Amino acid sequence: MTAADTLRAIDAVWRIESARVIAGLARIVRDVGLAEDLAQDALVAALERWPESGVPENPGAWLMTTAKHRAIDLLRRGTRMERKHAELGRLVEERADVAVDELEATIDDDIGDDLLRLMFVSCHPFLSTEARVALTLRLVGGLTTEEIARAFLVPEATVAQRIVRARRTLAEARVPFEVPRGDERAGRLSSVLEVLYLVFNEGYAATAGDDWMRPALCEDALRLGRILAELTPGEPEVHGLVALMEIQASRSGARLGPSGEPVLLLDQDRGRWDRLLIRRGLAALERAERLGARGPYAIQAAIAACHARARTAEETDWERIAALYEELGRLTPSPVVELNRAVAVGMARGPAAGLELADALTSDPSLASYHLLPSVRGDLLAKLGRSDEARAEFERAASLTRNAPVRALLLERARSPLATLGVRSPLATLPRKRWQSQDFSRKPRR
Repeated sequence: MTAADTLRAIDAVWRIESARVIAGLARIVRDVGLAEDLAQDALVAALERWPESGVPENPGAWLMTTAKHRAIDLLRRGTRMERKHAELGRLVEERADVAVDELEATIDDDIGDDLLRLMFVSCHPFLSTEARVALTLRLVGGLTTEEIARAFLVPEATVAQRIVRARRTLAEARVPFEVPRGDERAGRLSSVLEVLYLVFNEGYAATAGDDWMRPALCEDALRLGRILAELTPGEPEVHGLVALMEIQASRSGARLGPSGEPVLLLDQDRGRWDRLLIRRGLAALERAERLGARGPYAIQAAIAACHARARTAEETDWERIAALYEELGRLTPSPVVELNRAVAVGMARGPAAGLELADALTSDPSLASYHLLPSVRGDLLAKLGRSDEARAEFERAASLTRNAPVRALLLERARSPLATLGVRSPLATLPRKRWQSQDFSRKPRR
């Protein structure tokens, strides 16, 4: 393995394992900022050693062990005993010779999942809503500040400031590393759901990089969603979100072609969809609807269910999907919801009707760098036979995306804008990302 290959492997390992390493450390040291610092130290050690020794058989365990040993060594040497190290100091100085595994065993609560515990801590009410989401995406989702910024359509510097302030606030408040109980747990639930939603979406349709999908993020979000559903059986939106993720995840095996190229929703071989996940998703949606009024996640799950129930692309009930997007737009107004509605209206009532809705969004500043707006307009223009305008829109969309497979797909459409008309829809294949308003300082309306 070349040095370049090793560096790529380290990057891949870090994206997959960083959240688990940080969560495991935070359970021990009770400080998410210190836990991230220790995990970063382990990453530096990997960058120094793995190019010579090779990637270990279990790289996640290697990172965790290295980070734990560095924590113990730091306290044994008595160096840099700053305020944020105080909790770790008390734990380790009292029993410096106790094995790390034994130390871990002294810390427990009612949920045996470090990632979920870390998520509830990151969503503490001391933090603003936007800070909770940004910090949790960083710690639990393993996203970079750039990826988070693109997810929220805000400047990267803004996200970086939110994360720094969030870490400082949690440290100063000495927030315990535990899952809250009773009313406090319910109060943090909406933020936790929002984060799960965005983590899943980043895995389902990556905002940047060489891969269209990051399956590990989808798997973590879905696993944590299922745990939440067990913990809160009476919360309809928890089941709604799980339903959405189950149904979306059912398509994963059909979303990539033989060479790893994206396959859009209406082009997919539905025989490759995972019927077990679809059944699980439909059952979760039924539970959500049985529990009460539909919220944003349950509505999006109902949209996904329309696709899942259609045996062929031609059987898709686009009128119902358009109506559901209209309902979602009333509940959580957002230009991205309107863009999705434009796609559905274009499929149900013709491209001219869809283009009218999409054109109304071109002056919205929050969509200025959002590649799916020109992508949708390009598709609708192509269906109307306006190939030159469509080509320009696809080229603009390609220039805005940071995801290599998506860029290649858009450039292909630019070369042949009239190809496969009536089949492809560039937005319909993607999860309903960023349905909320850009302003995350407001409490989400559930």
